[in-house]
Amino acid sequence: MQAPTSTRMAAKAFGAIAALLVMATGSTAQAQSEQTFTSGAASRCKGNQIRCPGSEIGIPQGDYNLSLRSKADINLPNPYNRDETWLKMPKGKGKLGATSAIHVDNDGKSIWIARRCEVNGCLDSGVDPIMKFDANGNFVRSFGANLFSFPHGMWIDRDGNIWVSDTVSNLAPRGGVTPPAGTPPKGNQILKFSPTGKLLMTLGTAGVYGQDNYHFNQPSDLVVAPDGTIFVADGHELENMQPRIMVYDKAGKYLREWFLCKDEGAFTSDCSHSLAMDSQGRLFVGDRGNGRIVIYDQQGKKLDEWKQFGRPAGLYIDKNDVIYSADSTSHVSTGNAYVRGVHVGDAKTGKVTAFIPDVLGNPSPWAPLRGTTGAEGVTADGAGNIFSSQVAPFGQVAKYSRKPEL
Repeated sequence: MQAPTSTRMAAKAFGAIAALLVMATGSTAQAQSEQTFTSGAASRCKGNQIRCPGSEIGIPQGDYNLSLRSKADINLPNPYNRDETWLKMPKGKGKLGATSAIHVDNDGKSIWIARRCEVNGCLDSGVDPIMKFDANGNFVRSFGANLFSFPHGMWIDRDGNIWVSDTVSNLAPRGGVTPPAGTPPKGNQILKFSPTGKLLMTLGTAGVYGQDNYHFNQPSDLVVAPDGTIFVADGHELENMQPRIMVYDKAGKYLREWFLCKDEGAFTSDCSHSLAMDSQGRLFVGDRGNGRIVIYDQQGKKLDEWKQFGRPAGLYIDKNDVIYSADSTSHVSTGNAYVRGVHVGDAKTGKVTAFIPDVLGNPSPWAPLRGTTGAEGVTADGAGNIFSSQVAPFGQVAKYSRKPEL
């Protein structure tokens, strides 16, 4: 009997991955021999009707939330309860679509989000993408209608101003959608707002990609240091331009930059997906494409590289140097080394202390989810509650509170 179409398509895709591994290692057998399989991966691929692509490149048939994970990662505790009903969308503000941008307010209680309007992009939507909710999830205010193309990352500075990265140009949007004639250019910028929604500053040239001092190549995230210095992670998906960190002074004047993912064999897509800064002023770069966090000083000197926090789509470091890393893309083609969810640890030592698995887990090759699901953005309030935002499925910002001590 012929395998289902979706399975045959997945098998074809994994054939391509196998070819890449052969080129990189010299043989498929060598790639297999270098993997360490977890004994808890029980087989679920039985019969001719179900094929499990990936086994030929070293991915075992079995539980895709266990296979290839280290014992240390599997044994991490999850001391949190999940609340999916915490955020209450107000009437008249539209539906909550895809959301990656999220950040706690300076009051340590309220939460800001920048949703991609009612779907996965804000072109012609007319709704406010930037929204604030109080500690109980009640709506406080919103703004930003018709100013954004594709909100992606967010930062709240020491003065309470809201900074948002608008990653994609509306002149060359995802899906190749052509904007109506006369539509002003927008997107591919950094926008700074006052706490009440007044636009205070923009960085970059609206709608125009580039790689000079004042043109961005899909800026995905930013942080603002206590002295006002602005660090921008530039280079989300445009592979014809080298991803980089760009640095500006508090007035928006270009200072310097350094390139990312220059090491041999590194993928250059998604290697500047998220940013965070610890109490020492070190810059943590979420290199989702290569499954690592890379740590730099503020001049661009590489200090360290961590691979124990999954595939970091979103990063947040609180005032106590607790680091939170959201993983929304671990899956079979990346070896199932991690499960989608949120890793929690110490930004000083790199020790991982807890893991919150996503409720959907990792997709299996015969029933794949879309490329990103579950927590993509992450933040935490002053009481230690964790909040995750997600691109897919639409319409959810989850709250995680510590379980009562027994």
